[in-house]
Amino acid sequence: MDNLRFVLIVLFAYLSYEIWNQWQIDYGPKPPAPVVAGQNPIDVAATTNAQGTPVTANASAIVGEALKEGQRITVTTDVMKVVIDATGGDIREVDLLGYPKEKDKPLDPVRLLDDNPQQLFISQSGFIGEPDMAPNHHSVWKAEQTEYKLGDRQEELRVPLTWINDKGVTVTKTYVFKKGSYLIDMEQQVANQSPSSWVARQYTQLQRKQPEKKTGSAFSASSADRAYVGGVVHTPENKYEKITFDDMKEKDLSQDGKNGWVAMIQHYFMAAWIPPAQEDLHFYTKSLDNQHYVIGVVEPSTEVAQGQSSVFKSRLYTGPKLQRVLEDIKPTVEGSPPLDLQLTEDFGKLTIFAQPVFWLIEQFYKIFNNWGWGIVFATIVIKALFYKLSESSYRSMANMRKLQPKLAALKEQHGENKQAFNQAMMDLYRKEKVNPLGGCLPILVQMPVFIALYWVLSEAVELRQAPFIWWIQDLSARDPYFILPLIYGVSMFIQQQLNPQPQDPIQAQVMKWFPVMFTFFFAFFPSGLVLYWVVNNILSIIQQAYITKQVEGRSALFVKGGTSSGPGAGKA
Repeated sequence: MDNLRFVLIVLFAYLSYEIWNQWQIDYGPKPPAPVVAGQNPIDVAATTNAQGTPVTANASAIVGEALKEGQRITVTTDVMKVVIDATGGDIREVDLLGYPKEKDKPLDPVRLLDDNPQQLFISQSGFIGEPDMAPNHHSVWKAEQTEYKLGDRQEELRVPLTWINDKGVTVTKTYVFKKGSYLIDMEQQVANQSPSSWVARQYTQLQRKQPEKKTGSAFSASSADRAYVGGVVHTPENKYEKITFDDMKEKDLSQDGKNGWVAMIQHYFMAAWIPPAQEDLHFYTKSLDNQHYVIGVVEPSTEVAQGQSSVFKSRLYTGPKLQRVLEDIKPTVEGSPPLDLQLTEDFGKLTIFAQPVFWLIEQFYKIFNNWGWGIVFATIVIKALFYKLSESSYRSMANMRKLQPKLAALKEQHGENKQAFNQAMMDLYRKEKVNPLGGCLPILVQMPVFIALYWVLSEAVELRQAPFIWWIQDLSARDPYFILPLIYGVSMFIQQQLNPQPQDPIQAQVMKWFPVMFTFFFAFFPSGLVLYWVVNNILSIIQQAYITKQVEGRSALFVKGGTSSGPGAGKA
């Protein structure tokens, strides 16, 4: 049967890809990390003082020891609640106010960044320079106040922290929050009133503990459990390069580039440091002794002359992986390559197909303000685009169905002589000009689009907790009452009646159980994906019934002759 064959092919292709991908992760060759000429700034960060003498900062200047806590500064905007720690000026907590952990608990938001030791994920920044001359993420900063809130009529909120040494160097770290934005600007102004020049390199990094892998069956695992969690380094030359925790543990990354960014991503959400464009950057990772992992970027060495000041800038995104929001984040220098932050909404190898599919669903969402109806009408459009290919497949199926009585007669004629039966069957196909494989090619052509749709429905944060109608209040979760999977099973059974059945009685009996098997299988899929399959099946039934009626020239489609083995079966 055409739809069943397609589902099996898709399932086999997906499982094969997952097995191959996991094998590559576990046993495949690891690409060598480009090594910078000279020393790794994580191991020995070198700069020079006013006299030109090299000054080094060891690894603790960046990665450091146990996390310490100081004065807490709370910042509340319309979309985030942020906690900054005066130790290091780190961003220790970020609550995403518009994204509750559970749909029925709207006042319990997702906490993306968190300094709880059990799920530590924080943002850090500082300078690599001469000891006591440049603050790092172990330094203690002073804040003007401990509570900041973006007013209803405010477009911007500035939160300054100050570090001063006894030699005349003042560093003011200011976080800039904007209304409706998950993008945080960071400015570090260095005012040098010391007796000599000030030289250092700014670094920004994310530190995270590897989340524990959840155990369970493939059926019970949610899309969040299957999603990639780990680091990403992006440059125009090496776009969206995943750096897993195992990669970080095996070897420190040491890589140069321009116009890039680093991130730690998870299902639906991410944090990313975006340094200034057109600068020579150094990307690094580090595995710490306490099972924490660091990914970051170091900027070029900068000298601030005596009596002068300079401002170092960078940007931090902490929020949902929203396609259009991420696309709108542009480089700081006009003419620089695009940042491509939208790649973090990971649609896998078939992104080239997935992004147009997402765009199509999005257009219908704009009309109906409902992602469920977006899926329904996008399915109709996709089905229309592949109408001719589907028509070819269904016509082949109808022709095969039309030959069922003759095939049954041949089987009765040749009895247990399978070789003779197969030869007679092939002769009949040639005589009737029927290709038994005619339905396969159209299915294979459509496969990339449908697999891409699976990734869109599984990965798009836009569909997270999105309601459809009635009992479907979260398209990213399974159907709570299993109604859609049951409708899918019924539609699959109806399609079986429209297709030629196997001549082998054992195989025919097995096929009858397939609707039950796939109902169970689809019961654990996101309801948005099952909705797609239900709509696709209903459209397929209508199209196939129409084509079968044309080919067979009769109106009685659900005839027992489609499954009977008698020579007169299939006649009205």
